[in-house]
Parts: sequence; C-alpha cells; structure tokens
Amino acid sequence: MEKSAKIYIAGHRGLVGSAIVKVLLAKGYSNLVMRTHAELDLTSQQAVIEFFSKEKPEYVFLAAAKVGGIHANNTYPAEFIYDNLAIQTNVIHQCYVHGVKRLLFLGSSCIYPKLAPQPIKEEYLLTGALEPTNRPYALAKIAGIEMCWSYNRQYGTQFLAVMPTNLYGPGDNYHPENSHVIPALIRKFHDAKINNLPDVTVWGTGTPRREFLFNQDMADACVFLMQLEESKFRSLLNSDQPASEKFQPPLINVGFGSDVTIEYLADTIKSTIDFQGQIIYDKTKPDGTPRKLMDSSLLFSLGWQPNTALKDGLSRAYAEFKNKY
Repeated sequence: MEKSAKIYIAGHRGLVGSAIVKVLLAKGYSNLVMRTHAELDLTSQQAVIEFFSKEKPEYVFLAAAKVGGIHANNTYPAEFIYDNLAIQTNVIHQCYVHGVKRLLFLGSSCIYPKLAPQPIKEEYLLTGALEPTNRPYALAKIAGIEMCWSYNRQYGTQFLAVMPTNLYGPGDNYHPENSHVIPALIRKFHDAKINNLPDVTVWGTGTPRREFLFNQDMADACVFLMQLEESKFRSLLNSDQPASEKFQPPLINVGFGSDVTIEYLADTIKSTIDFQGQIIYDKTKPDGTPRKLMDSSLLFSLGWQPNTALKDGLSRAYAEFKNKY
C-alpha cells in the first residue's frame, strides 16, 4: 500500500474507523478519503455509485456498520440486518466495479456459533447455531464474508474479511442503553461515583468470559494486513474453494489472545474509576454466549501482536470518556 495511495475509510468516525485514520496518518499516509453519514449515506446504492465514480479509491477499509450491544440488537433487529446488508453490498460491489486493489471488510466475532469450541478458529464459521440476541447482525456480516469470497473467486479481487473480538477505546459509544459492555460499564460506574450511589447493577451472572482488544491495536492490525506483501496477502484470500473442496473463506481473526470474566472486567473498571460502592449482578438478564475467545494464531504467525494491556486500555478509555462527557 503505497504512501501516496488513495485510501477510503468508511466509518471514519466510529470506534475502529477513527483509530484506523490515526494509524494511517502516523505511518505517513495522507491521501485519505472520508465522508460523514450526512455527506454519504452508504445504504443508498446510487449515492455509493456516485461516490466511487468520483473518488476512485485504491484501497478501502470498510469499517462502517450499525453496531450495538445486546439491548440494541434485541430492540432493532430489522435495522441491524437491513442497514448492514445495504452498506456492505453497496460498498463491496463498487470496490469491484471500480477496481479497488484491496478491500478490508470488518466483521465481528458474533459470526461464530454460540457454542463454538474455544478458542474460536476461522474454520468454525457456519458450523453451529448463532447467539439469538445478535443473529440479524451476525447473518449480515456472514453475508459480507461470503460476498468477499464470491467476488474473489469470480473476479480475482483481493477482498479480505477481518473478524475482531470485542473492541473498546477512545471514540466508543457510551449510550446508556445501546452501548457495548465496556463503555456501558464505564458510564455506569462513573455516574454512580459522581452521584454517590451505593451500588452498580451489572447484567447477568458475571461468569461469561470475554476477550477485549483496544481499538488502536485493532486499527494497527488492519493497516498491518493491508501492508502485507502480495504473496502473503493472497494466501489469506482462500479463493479456490471449488478446487480445494475446503471451506476456507477469506477470513482472519483479530484478537488479544486471552480472555477475562465479566466479573473481573467489572472489578477492573470499578477500580479504574475508583468507585467505592458494591456490584450487584442481575441474574434475570441474559449472559449471552458463555465464552468467546478468538484463535488469532494465523494473524500472530504473520508477525503482528497487540500491545495494550486491558488495565492500560481501560485507563485510556476512561480518560477520554471524562474529557468528552
């Protein structure tokens, strides 16, 4: 990926997209193309056609998506499947039409079966039932992976899907109902602290295990993959399914490499924020998947490693939260 290359970051204001922009700029890439939702509605086929016809980017990071936690997924399932299918269908197709050299499509670890063996390997895709609470979102992302695979096989494109584990960090969504677990807990504990509340309620039992990756590390992994030499990048595309008779989609996991319990996470956030009250677990609320640890050995074997420990990342996330809110 040449330093002068024209690079489009879809979703540049989001948790991952904003971090990708920072990493690219730090590495000397300056020819970046970005559009806000107001400037470009990616669910509009015509708008996306006009954008690609005008800008003709050489590389694309597709980080734009409708995302949210369990509550949001349960409340807005139609929006989650429609918006995500529309965004990725429009962008992926125009990447092919306009000869984009490489596309990185960002998915989610929720594409894997609810009860997948741990740690989760890329090959476990479509081997079992999905977690019901985010099935519409997961199915949309699975369709995006299949679309990348299909275009690679039919047209020789270089479209790679990356599956991040649970992400957090500066730029996160701290909405009290529609956010993911870390920003939701940061807000809860912060509000409880400043209001001198005696306790904080956490959904579920606290026993599920989750893996968390700092968004800056995720962005660094994305840029690392896009910078891979030709032979290594092509080896990840796995576009010869009919010849190999193997299920090998163009898919790579991006994780931290280890997980923690929700109870440990809540205790760590409580400590980070210096909340002095108690934690109460509401066992009437859903836990979601019992465990979700990604097998990122393929990525690690290419030479990339995360470098932000959970406690350090939470401190940086909380500092940004206080500064912003």
